[in-house]
Amino acid sequence: MRKKRKGFYTIGMVARMYNIHPQTLRLYEREGLIKPQRTAGNNRLYTDEDLERLEFILTLTRELGVNLAGVEIILRMKEQLEEMQQQMEQLLEFIEKQLQHLPHEERAVVPVPKKVSIVKISEIIKKKNPEGEEE
Repeated sequence: MRKKRKGFYTIGMVARMYNIHPQTLRLYEREGLIKPQRTAGNNRLYTDEDLERLEFILTLTRELGVNLAGVEIILRMKEQLEEMQQQMEQLLEFIEKQLQHLPHEERAVVPVPKKVSIVKISEIIKKKNPEGEEE
C-alpha cells in the first residue's frame, strides 16, 4: 500500500496515503483501535507501526466487511496470539536449555525447533497421533 520509510506521519499525510478522511482516523483513535503519539502542540503523529496496524484495520473493514466492534475483537485476539507465540518460544528455549543438561542418550529423539507457531504445534500433534486417539 505504501513505501517504507522511517519517521512520523501527520494525520493529513496518513489520510492521503490511505484515501480516508481524517475524521475516520480520529474515530479509530476514539475507539482505541489506533494510538498515535502527540506533539507538544497536541498534533497526532503516526509511526510505521501505527500504519501497519491501520493497514490491518482497513483490510478488515474494506475487504472483509468487518465492523469496528469486530475489528476491536480481532485486534485483541491477534495481540493475545502474538503474546502466546512469544511465551511458547520462551518455553521452547527453556526446554532446550534443560535438555542440554541431560546425558545424550536421555535427550529427546526429535530436536526442539527454534521457532514454532500455534498452527505448527497442532500439526505436530496430528502427525504424532493422526487418529486423534490418546497415546
